[in-house]
Amino acid sequence: MRLVFLGTPAAAVPTLDALVAAGHDVVLVITRPDKKRGRGSTVTPSPVKEAAQRLGLPVSHDLNDVTTVGAQLGVVVAYGRIIPTTILEQLPMVNVHFSLLPRWRGAAPVERAILAGDEETGVDIMAVEEGLDTGDIYGEWRTPVAGKTSADLTQELAEAGAQLLVRTLTGGTLPTPSPQVGEPTYAAKLSTEDFHLVPAASSTLLARQVRLGRAFTFVEAKRLKVLEASPVESSALGAGRIWVHGDQILLGASTGSLALGRVQPEGGRSMDARDWWAGARLESGLATWGTVER
Repeated sequence: MRLVFLGTPAAAVPTLDALVAAGHDVVLVITRPDKKRGRGSTVTPSPVKEAAQRLGLPVSHDLNDVTTVGAQLGVVVAYGRIIPTTILEQLPMVNVHFSLLPRWRGAAPVERAILAGDEETGVDIMAVEEGLDTGDIYGEWRTPVAGKTSADLTQELAEAGAQLLVRTLTGGTLPTPSPQVGEPTYAAKLSTEDFHLVPAASSTLLARQVRLGRAFTFVEAKRLKVLEASPVESSALGAGRIWVHGDQILLGASTGSLALGRVQPEGGRSMDARDWWAGARLESGLATWGTVER
């Protein structure tokens, strides 16, 4: 098929690669403009732009260009912008969406599935329409969430979604779609507080937050990134206190505790939590964690 591809992050690259490998004619790639990095004037292209250049595909940052190249279909993967109805009226599009719709429509479906404790998630190939992820479904693939991190689960869904789309487009036409069934839920964009570990949360929720990949808390007013951790169903240790039990460093939570695996102290490197504790010179049962007093 003669396609236009719209995407931005690394999670969109497997689909672009798969479409080209399957022999589809990707006549144009639309992605966000290059961004400045650091304090200098250096700009960095999006991962999708880098992939398009590697594949020798033309790139544009102007969404209106999709209607000028004679494409049969637009393919959207984490593009990051709403497609106006005026464009959809001229070019039909499908979206590779990383959830089992109508659950987790919106910006952060993978992370919301993890935070909610969903047992299963997946990828849907859906029609793009005016509503937010409301289109009919052309194909679906499912996988357990289990204890996967956001990065691992996103990569799995990206690769599976790429292959699902290729199968969906086999023969050069789209199959008959099915309407979404079920109660919609919405995956709101993540905020800083979604990554902030606080004692009022349960150990189960804290562990899910850590799996998002950017979790942090404060220990005696110093910021601490928590890179790996696991929930412990211990007796009450006192929410907001840090305890050493055997070789475990435990953050007391509202229920249970969080056993630290790897951490990164402010201004430091990633390390085993036991090494961090040894250097922190804090006292078990008295040291506090959670928030900074304002």
